[in-house]
Amino acid sequence: MQISGKSAIQELIDKLGKDIILTTKEELIPYMKDASYIKGKMPLAVCLPENADQISSILKICNKFKINVTARSGGTSLTGSSVESFDGIIISTMNLNRLLELDLSSRYVVCEPGVRIDILNTELKKHNFFYPPDPASSRASTIGGSLSTNAGGLRAVRYGATKEWVLGMEVVLPTGEIIRTGEYTLKRSAGYDLTALMIGSEGTLGIITKAILKIEPLPETTAKIMGFYRDILSVGKSMDTIKSQGITPIIAEFMDLPTINSIKKAMGIEVPAYTQYLLMVDIDSAPEALERKLASAKDIMGKFSEDVIVIRDQKRMDEIYAARKGAYSALLEQRDNSNQLIVIGDIIVPSSQLADALGEIEGYARTDGLKTTLFGHIGDGNIHANIFMDNTEEGRKKMAKLQMDIARVAIRHRGSVSAEHGIGTEKNELLYEEYKERNSLYTLEVMRLIKKAFDPNNILNRGKIFYEPD
Repeated sequence: MQISGKSAIQELIDKLGKDIILTTKEELIPYMKDASYIKGKMPLAVCLPENADQISSILKICNKFKINVTARSGGTSLTGSSVESFDGIIISTMNLNRLLELDLSSRYVVCEPGVRIDILNTELKKHNFFYPPDPASSRASTIGGSLSTNAGGLRAVRYGATKEWVLGMEVVLPTGEIIRTGEYTLKRSAGYDLTALMIGSEGTLGIITKAILKIEPLPETTAKIMGFYRDILSVGKSMDTIKSQGITPIIAEFMDLPTINSIKKAMGIEVPAYTQYLLMVDIDSAPEALERKLASAKDIMGKFSEDVIVIRDQKRMDEIYAARKGAYSALLEQRDNSNQLIVIGDIIVPSSQLADALGEIEGYARTDGLKTTLFGHIGDGNIHANIFMDNTEEGRKKMAKLQMDIARVAIRHRGSVSAEHGIGTEKNELLYEEYKERNSLYTLEVMRLIKKAFDPNNILNRGKIFYEPD
């Protein structure tokens, strides 16, 4: 450890006490990994602050010594954004885990970044409300992490991504100043929208310590329709027709046969022998209108599928919902060996382009010789290509090539290399490729200028979003 690092850590201990500063190897090792395949550097220390003032003190000290800082909450990042890329410290916000205020008439909740999304919704359900953003890792993921990556999830087809549900926030800047952005109101026209700027910035501009989030009443009644298909083109036609008829589902998910097989026992369904893809659509409405919408959607799906079933029992629906959320974990059982890793991709295309994009991805996977399964959020065109990667240098090279091939599919179809997972370190080259193909590389330069304005010493989450050589 360099002298400046030792001096910074000692000053942190002197200022905040030993209880919230982890420094032993055994304490630091768990923070070298998140949910991605990317291994970070061992941090010099991990800080466990309990409020914004303590985070402010930490950042002032680190900025003075020019010590790199990585913000982390639930550690569910799939792109390596919550592990250290350079020597530095980690600030965990998991002790900032309180629900601070709930206003049902104004429809907002105020909470700290360490609150887990499922815990928030458990509390809101008591009042017949919910927070719509719904990442598959909602049991473990936190408000802070979902804000930092602009998370989406299963309900994005109806409710959009996280950015649609944030009214304002409290943020500690890299220099230690505490600012508040936004307000408690639905409308506000008052200067630059710094709230929107912070969302998706992956901890590179500041550390979120409080968020004002919009909430919604729970749907009155919901039912699930499941259709089994021979090809993805028929799945796409079903979804396009449903949406063109004015029906906007709460959830619209597709999965290929290997994914279906990994979770069919948990879902408790019989899969017809011809099945190559499954489409799951959740529709809600007032009780008197639900049957009409269900009949219309079922009729549409029946034109492209030989087997369509409707599920109204809430317990069964919850079981299927949980199985879909566990699809990534279930795929681990299909690995060739325990050392093989699964890298979950995250591109997005306009939903009308989905079928063509999936066909191209399947072709690249065959050419590159990598086992790849496909599922995702068909309603908004979000494809998760799950690549089975041998954990060797050669395996990583083959995976990186396929990732780039898939990214170019997204770019060709007017989409993006990242839909909801962020960029982290995994996708900064892919992001460069996207802007290069759009003939807009100066957009990245503008982002760097914004980063420099907020973080003149470049201490916050270095190496994330922008590629930086060590």
